[in-house]
Amino acid sequence: MVDNDTVMENGKCIECGAKEAEGLSCYEMFQFPLVWEHNDPRLYALHFWLVSCYMIQHPSNYTEEGYRLLVKLFSEAYDHNWDTSYILKKNRELASKVGKIVNPLPSGKRKRILRKWSMTIEDLYIGGEENAINGIKKWREALRADIDKQNKGSK
Repeated sequence: MVDNDTVMENGKCIECGAKEAEGLSCYEMFQFPLVWEHNDPRLYALHFWLVSCYMIQHPSNYTEEGYRLLVKLFSEAYDHNWDTSYILKKNRELASKVGKIVNPLPSGKRKRILRKWSMTIEDLYIGGEENAINGIKKWREALRADIDKQNKGSK
């Protein structure tokens, strides 16, 4: 199954490894917390983290330079505990220095590589709306640790 951003094979995303839940792809599961945000301003305040966690786990959506920028922004924002307005300001600064951020290839022609993640959108979705705030906070912590592990492994 292919949707806008993901390819599911044998019930798993071939990029992030999330398993289908209730017949939903990882992209479809991602839509739920985007809707949940509208019910709770405290959850909406974590929008950057929600979107970044999902997108970092789907690098095929970006050019190589765009992906590096996203990981750098995420890591620095996490490490320095930046507030959302500062994150958005830094994002605009960094994005202005990069040519293309989004992968221009059609979804079906993108190269996808499965990576191992401690937590995916599947975990957030299964936790439900009532646990979404804590789920996003756990996801960003797990993702930050995973990024460090991946960086150590590539050196």
